[in-house]
This record gives sequence, structure tokens and C-alpha cells, in this order.
Amino acid sequence: MPSPGSADEAEAVSAPPVVDPDARPAWSPTSAVRHPDYAVPPPVPPKPPARPTAEPTAPAPDGGMSPDPALSWSAPMTPNGAPGATRPVVTFARPEGFGDTPRAVGRRARTVLAAASLVLGMGLIGGAVTGSWLVGESGASSERDTYTTAAGLWHNVPVDQLFPPTVDGQGAGPGGADRTWTRIAVAPDSGCADAFDPLLRQVLAPVGCARLLRATYTDATQSYVTTVGLLFTTADATAMGSLETRFDKEGLARRTDLMPRAYAAKGTVAAGFGDRQRASWTISVLTDAPVVVYAVSGWADGRTVDSPQPGPEATASGATTAPAQAGLGNEAQGLADRIERSLRKTAVAPPSEQPQKQTQRKFSEHAS
Repeated sequence: MPSPGSADEAEAVSAPPVVDPDARPAWSPTSAVRHPDYAVPPPVPPKPPARPTAEPTAPAPDGGMSPDPALSWSAPMTPNGAPGATRPVVTFARPEGFGDTPRAVGRRARTVLAAASLVLGMGLIGGAVTGSWLVGESGASSERDTYTTAAGLWHNVPVDQLFPPTVDGQGAGPGGADRTWTRIAVAPDSGCADAFDPLLRQVLAPVGCARLLRATYTDATQSYVTTVGLLFTTADATAMGSLETRFDKEGLARRTDLMPRAYAAKGTVAAGFGDRQRASWTISVLTDAPVVVYAVSGWADGRTVDSPQPGPEATASGATTAPAQAGLGNEAQGLADRIERSLRKTAVAPPSEQPQKQTQRKFSEHAS
């Protein structure tokens, strides 16, 4: 059984000491002792920085994923100008220059290529020159063939083809009126001795006279008569060109003293068509055929004309002379133009050649 003294000692040991609050030291922020009346909350961890939210991108047209903006050329870079973690880094190799020929080619290969290019170029140039020469020769040969063919038309083509029985002259009259001419006489083929006035015969002498063909026409009303002639010369293309140039420079086709003569056929409305009845005329020297085409017109009633007028002047706007007012310039020019067209067409595509005697006989049959 314990003694009373030991119990007091145990009570003294277990009981906490009584401390006077006023006797404790004052608290300060620098004190190592925690303030007894305040509870300190636990430390709050710092929030991570918020990542910028990228604007939503539209889906790719093909339904695939859209490109990542972080991989574009406008992606941000890290400080000091170094590429960022997400921006692609692209490097370019050294560009190949004009002279950077691969080693495999070498100087020998370059020489071979240059030689091949030279040969190819010379071949192309030679081919072009040869083609041009062949085309030029072909064109010149065709012109010579046409010229030669035209020279023989007077005895290789029937009279009805050179001088059709009826000639249609659409738009050939004054003001564009239509004309129709009917052949009333064909002269026998002959020389040029008595067919031209002496001065005109002298002008035409340099080109010679192989054959002269003539025919006389009248209009639908038989008011006018017109003789059209084809003088087949013996000259080449150069001589014909010289004569054509002289006619142009000297105005020979407008001179009244060089007016062609008419063919007055007896028993027709052109029976009285003589020198004094000539009212208007035209002369054309061809250079693609050895032919001189001419026409001369007048009144069918045989009236005389004091002042004949060349066709170009009689058909000019505002012309007031009697031949111009009657349309005789249109008669001469219109008929000569259509006979010339027919001649050119026949020379380019001539019919089958006929014997000379048969063609001459046809001219004699139609002569009147």
C-alpha cells in the first residue's frame, strides 16, 4: 500500500503547470514562436501559366486535318532569334548555276552537245532555204506555164470561149446597173496591119503581133455597139511589162490619137461603126499573158462623136460629156473587163488542145 507521500508526488508530476498569461513574452513577426491565437493556412501551389487558346480552324476541303498553326512560317520564335520548339527549320542547298555541269558530263560531252546543236541548226537552215527555193521555183514555173499557154489560146480555143455569144455584165452599167451584151459579129483572125491607126501600131510594135482577134457586141436595147479585141503578141513577160509601164507613165491609154479602131460588120447594127463614131475606149496591157485587151464603143445609129472620152474618165463621178451621160464608157470598160477575165481563166485551166485549122475554121464560120 503506497504511502501518502508518494501519491502527492504522482499528482504533482501529472498536473500541468499553471502559467499566467500576462507573464508570457509578447509575440512579434520576427519571433521564432508561432502566434498562439492564429492558425497559419497551408501554402497554395502556384498556378501554371495558361496556354493561349488557338482559334478553331476550318476543316480541310478534303475532310482531312487542317495544318497546325504552330508549324507555319509565322510561328513565334524563342528569344535571341533562335527557332522555337515548334517552328520548322528549313535549310536550302546551294543552287545549281549555269556553269555547274555535273562531272559525269565533262568537257567531252559538252563538245559533243555543241556539235550536235550546230549540225541540227545547219540542217534546219538548209531545209528552210531548200523549201523556199523549191516553192519559188514552183511558182515561177507555174507562171511560165500560164504565160506559154495563154500565148497559144488564139489557135487552141474555140471562138465561143474567147468571145462568148452572150456576156453577162452584172453591175457593169452606170450606177451599178446590170448589162447584157450579145455578139453580132466576129472578124476573121488576121494580122495588125490595118487594124490600128498608124500611131497606135507604132506604139505596139515593140511587142509584135502574132494574131489579132476581134468581135463586136451590142447591148440589150441595141442602142450601143462595142468592138472588143485581143492582140496576141510575140513578146516575153519582160517586154510586156515594159510596155505596160510605158502606158502607165505616159498616159497612152487616154490619148485620143491612140484610140483603137472598131470592127463594122455589114448587115448588122454595127454596119456604120466607123472611126468618127468612136465615143469611148479602153486599153489594157497584160503582163501575165502576151495579150493586149482593148474595147471601143459608140452609138448604134451611126452618129458621129466630136469629143471621144477614155473609159476611166467617162465613168468618173460627175462626168457630163455625151459619152459619159450615155454610159458608153461603161460599155467599153465592162465588156473588156469580162473578156479579159475569161481569157485569164482559160489560160489557167485550158481545155483540151484543138487543131489549129479547126479553130481557125470556126473563126471563119463566125466571121461576118
